[in-house]
Amino acid sequence: MSAEAYAFAPEERPAMPGSPYTPALSTPRRIACFCVALLTGPASTFGNALVNTNVSSLAGEMGVFVVQASLLPAIYVAMNATANLTLVKARAQFGIPLVLNGLLIAYVLAGLLQVLAPVYASAVVIRGVDGLTAAVLITITVLYLMQALPGKLQPLALVIGISLPQLGTPLARLVPVDLLAEGGWRGLHLMELGVALTLLAALNLAPLPPTVKTKAFERLDLVTIALFVPAALLICAVLAEGRILWWTDTPWLGWALAAAAPLAVAGVLIEHRRARPLLDFRWLRGPDLVRFILVAAVVRLALAEQTYGAVGLLSAGGLTNDQLRMLFAIVALAMVAGAVLAVLTVSERRLPYQVIAACLAIALGAWMDSHASNLTRPPQLYLSQALIGAGTTLFIGPALVFGMLRVLRRGADVLVSVIVPFSVTQNVGGLTGSALLGTVQTISAHAHAAALSEHLSAADPQVVARLQGGAAALAGAIGDPAARSAGSAALLGDALNREATVLAFNDTFTLVVGIALATALFIAAVLLRRRWRTPSDPRP
Repeated sequence: MSAEAYAFAPEERPAMPGSPYTPALSTPRRIACFCVALLTGPASTFGNALVNTNVSSLAGEMGVFVVQASLLPAIYVAMNATANLTLVKARAQFGIPLVLNGLLIAYVLAGLLQVLAPVYASAVVIRGVDGLTAAVLITITVLYLMQALPGKLQPLALVIGISLPQLGTPLARLVPVDLLAEGGWRGLHLMELGVALTLLAALNLAPLPPTVKTKAFERLDLVTIALFVPAALLICAVLAEGRILWWTDTPWLGWALAAAAPLAVAGVLIEHRRARPLLDFRWLRGPDLVRFILVAAVVRLALAEQTYGAVGLLSAGGLTNDQLRMLFAIVALAMVAGAVLAVLTVSERRLPYQVIAACLAIALGAWMDSHASNLTRPPQLYLSQALIGAGTTLFIGPALVFGMLRVLRRGADVLVSVIVPFSVTQNVGGLTGSALLGTVQTISAHAHAAALSEHLSAADPQVVARLQGGAAALAGAIGDPAARSAGSAALLGDALNREATVLAFNDTFTLVVGIALATALFIAAVLLRRRWRTPSDPRP
């Protein structure tokens, strides 16, 4: 559809620069738009999720240490979190097709480079490009849903559109490892390239209606972007590596933060003094917006219970990705159920109650997980992880709707000021959650190991019996009695460390319970305070 072939009515004009017209489409065209959205949503995060779930194995294939490979997700997060500093205005100035196709072609070329030269440098390139592409694909998902839904239902596009990308991680864990590892992990690279090509084809076969272009960029925008992007890269690198290299043992982590701080402060000062800022920090200081950002960040932090906590617990028990397929199939279905519940119950008045319900679901799921043992396997986590999966999509849609309502009331000039902080809370918040839970788990594991070892005494009959049993089990493989005794002691030490690891994960789950409940109580307190101050106002 082109502007020359169709005379757009005034009510069909986009509400914001960079958005397409919303003409009355035929039913087949609406169905096509809906199908494209179902593709672009999960696909936007699928490639990075494939890498996240197999990062240790990829490190060996690329010939690098796990420390270096762990930077790949951090690069994606930093680029995705800051992408809308550029993309929102780029869509308004250059149009959706140019921006979208440009990034998709870059993604395809990066994927092709990775297939032809599967080395660390090509992996860095594709993760950075993927972070940018994912940001525009999430927006495109919402825009396609707005085309697919009739006028009265178009606001639901926000809830559905931001929920679909959450499916990328559970879907990535359903892919058999043997398929990905084929030919030295060539299967993973080919799958990511195939996803990029499929997206490029689908989005050009069913393009969005045009939009009006307008001059959007100012010179100082480029300065702000040049300051915030490297700051985000440095901060994300520290968050990704801190728990691996350990925070106080690695000097460059401190130097990276020391370099990031002045970059970020300089960006804030420039924006604060601008007449037309890219990020309106004066407006963001309002109490509603501050609460919105804090709650969004804290809830995303708590959601690391699933991506780090549950997976880490099962991995410590010796399980591989292939043994977690049913668990994540249930998580994916629970996310769909959470999104459906959010769609059915969403309204401006109910938004805070939906977030409270999401927090309570996360708290309940984490509390159930906090009773894990070294015998815990995926079936014992089906219900708890389903609750957390449903809480994810029940939270994220209403949270974005809350922010966008503020944009509509203030005007399109503050769109970047809402989208970028929200993106930062969801991306950097997730990375921070993994860093926090990983740090707590490591400290707690050492504490539990020390406490358990205090009870290991050579005079304890149970310890002696355990050592003798271990030595007897090794008798068929080790002939030397001294070596058998040493091997038996090593087996007992391994068992102690496994128990300490499980207890440490239980501590992290308990921490998540506290975080989620505290967030729910905070929102409830804000609602009660507001009702007490304005009893005649029906809105919370």
